[in-house]
Amino acid sequence: MAQGSQPVVDPDYPLAPVPMSARRSLGSLLLMLVSFTFFAPTMLAGGQIAGAFPFAEFLVLSLTASVLLGCYVAVIGVISARTGLSTVLLARRALGLAGGKWASVLLGGTQIGWFGVTVALLADLAGRALGWESTWAIMVVAGLLMGTTAYFGYRGLEILSAIAVPLMFVLAFWVVARALGDAGGWHGLLSIEPTAELGVATALTIMVGTFVSGGTQVGNWTRFARRPRHAFAAALVAFLVAQTLMLFFGAVGAVVYGEPDFAAVLIQLDLLVLGLLLLVANLWTTNDNAAYAFGVAGAELFGVNDKRPFVIGGVLLGILLAVTGVYEALETFLVVLGIVIPPLGGAVIGQYFLAWRGRLPAAVGGREPVVRWSGLGAYLAGTLVAAVSNVYELGVPPLQGILVAVVAAPLLHRVLPGHRRDAASPMPTPAERATPASTS
Repeated sequence: MAQGSQPVVDPDYPLAPVPMSARRSLGSLLLMLVSFTFFAPTMLAGGQIAGAFPFAEFLVLSLTASVLLGCYVAVIGVISARTGLSTVLLARRALGLAGGKWASVLLGGTQIGWFGVTVALLADLAGRALGWESTWAIMVVAGLLMGTTAYFGYRGLEILSAIAVPLMFVLAFWVVARALGDAGGWHGLLSIEPTAELGVATALTIMVGTFVSGGTQVGNWTRFARRPRHAFAAALVAFLVAQTLMLFFGAVGAVVYGEPDFAAVLIQLDLLVLGLLLLVANLWTTNDNAAYAFGVAGAELFGVNDKRPFVIGGVLLGILLAVTGVYEALETFLVVLGIVIPPLGGAVIGQYFLAWRGRLPAAVGGREPVVRWSGLGAYLAGTLVAAVSNVYELGVPPLQGILVAVVAAPLLHRVLPGHRRDAASPMPTPAERATPASTS
């Protein structure tokens, strides 16, 4: 084939393993994931939950949720780094072609929903700060701007993250120090009594739900890691540290100033310019990653080796959701995400590590089966357990959904047809083909 007729290769590899030549450093990956987890709705969730518990108990719950989420995300990150595959491509291997399409709809669709929630949140707070009653114009302009960095791929996200992350850390810690002074120090903060009621299981589900969709899609970025241990470290640090800080920042604003949103706290403290700056930086770094994620999911769903058309389409749909009021359903949205998404990651983990022993099976005839019943069954079992646990407030529904899917995957793999074929033809990972040392 002539050079001019060669298809254009998307440098973000939405339908193929990321080659070792395109992998990124640990520092780049860590910066990307920290900026991803600096998420204003997580602050909002922390603020809403903090009012229902003594502050010391809230800190324990937030750390528990972040540990659960961080460990879950880090394991998925390792799988993506070893295989070079995005989360939706891993889901296609684990659940089959039809299951992979469902994963693309689920993960891509929830990220479009998050995009709309975030745009609506930005417009609402900016409108209040500026005294504007109508905010639809802010939603449209903000949504279009947020999609630009995602359109240019990993490099665009990396540049924005390098600018926004230091700014957000400085502002957040400065306001926490001021809040502690206003509350009478740590003793005063810990002595504030709760003013609302919320069950522990629901609180944990909401806190995990704030980022379980994005966390499940961590493979979109960790597939660029040079070594699996880099992916594990970056994901664990980002989700354990940054997620906990986001919940903490939101909680401090809620219990000290009666305002669960951190950017609104800045505005309340007569720091309008800094508040808007933090708000824009915070939401932009997360929403461009969300746009990138639904672009990758759309590429898999329609089999097009270019994420950019789906970034554009998802941004437009997210803006439409924002204008029509998706922000009002945030709490229900988080609970649903905490039920239906974690078992998907659990099925991937169970298939890869326990059923396939850390090696992808070769596709027979160059194609995946339409349905891989062991993976799909594991996902459905985990989702059912998470849903029942949520209805009856038993334990922590997201965690139980993950664990059931992890355990069910190898069990179903052994008893359902096709497991011998999978086990007989393991496929080396891209990293293994390039250099065995890189899989350590």
